[in-house]
Amino acid sequence: MLVFSPDGLGAMSRTYHKLYRTRLSRGSFRDRTRPVLVNNWEATYFDFTADKIEDIARAGSELGMELFVLDDGWFGHRDNDRSSLGDWFVDKKKLPQGPEDLARRVNELDMQFGLWFEPEMISPDSELYRQHPDWCLHVEGRRRTEARMQLVLDFSRVDVCQAIGDRVADVLRSAPISYVKWDMNRNMTEIGSALLPQERQRETAHRYMLGLYGVLERITAEFPEVLFESCSGGGGRFDPGMLYYMPQTWTSDNTDAISRLKIQYGTSIVYPLSAMGSHVSAVPNHQVHRSTSLELRGHVAMSGNFGYELDLTKFTEDEKTAVQAQVALYKELRNLVQFGEQYRLLSPFEGNETAWLIAAEDKSEAVVMYARTLAEPNDALHYLRLKGLDPEADYEWVEGGGVFGGDHLMYAGLPLPALHGDFQSVLWRFRRV
Repeated sequence: MLVFSPDGLGAMSRTYHKLYRTRLSRGSFRDRTRPVLVNNWEATYFDFTADKIEDIARAGSELGMELFVLDDGWFGHRDNDRSSLGDWFVDKKKLPQGPEDLARRVNELDMQFGLWFEPEMISPDSELYRQHPDWCLHVEGRRRTEARMQLVLDFSRVDVCQAIGDRVADVLRSAPISYVKWDMNRNMTEIGSALLPQERQRETAHRYMLGLYGVLERITAEFPEVLFESCSGGGGRFDPGMLYYMPQTWTSDNTDAISRLKIQYGTSIVYPLSAMGSHVSAVPNHQVHRSTSLELRGHVAMSGNFGYELDLTKFTEDEKTAVQAQVALYKELRNLVQFGEQYRLLSPFEGNETAWLIAAEDKSEAVVMYARTLAEPNDALHYLRLKGLDPEADYEWVEGGGVFGGDHLMYAGLPLPALHGDFQSVLWRFRRV
């Protein structure tokens, strides 16, 4: 897809955002606000029980969250990442009553229930691989390169697509599942198929994507009320073709708020905020081991489809109060964040600061997120010039109560407060009066 902009990169991005959000994405969730979720991955990894999951869900419900997502580890004999991909049957050791019992328990907490899959992958240590070792992408006579102890299924094959589609559909029929995270955790290697002759092997990658799209068409058509989220965490796949079937993508497995400034800023060049999954995770961060404030993590994660990925049961009372306020604030903002127009103000690739603004299409309101990575000694007073407002209108600063002209905010700028220490952030809201 190509667009033209006579007004620079920002206008080009907003054209792409609207095009992808309103014309490429489809289905019942295209124009609906997305729920605030909690995912158990960084809270428990593979070590959980149904009772532990219910405890996290209960804590999330008490804080105002709307969806619980059970991540990796619920199927086969999946106690680590070395086995069971492809064996999409419930691990009764962890969930003795199956996903239907857990979904019921979560639903009774007034939360929806979601589930993680990685349907395109297969573990060499799995029942599926032992039955069908030719079902993975491979080149005869050459080694099969593993990443994370897994191989990629050959979705160029009709039989593979049919079998995996059947298995996923069986699970989705078994319980009231409202959300699916469709993961892809490695790149493709040895891109060959056992069913194609030698002279046609270079068709495999293209046929793979056609097969995948066929499975997604089938699954999303059968379950139109399920919110599907694709994942680019390991496979690097965040592309328009996936947005056609799944209106949002898990932007990165790196959940560190400072890293996410660049990740989300860069993704926004083409993709709308409604397509980005963004979560508050624990500190020290599990990927880069950096500690940042709950406030900063919240501000960054609110610039997308908001959620949490940590053990909510370990919160202090102060943290519970802060998170409850974050969730309530995001519920006020999410229609604006997910369907507004984004203006990038300061680039994390060009300096120590990051800022972006999201404005309503009619310019009636806006929210601004500003973050500074490292502290500066004896820093001067700085002003942040906004964009996307009505220069003829006046805007009330919601938190501070002052009134500013739209022209003043855009051309003179908003004075930045004195911030102390590294990794600081501020969020402002403005409403036209």
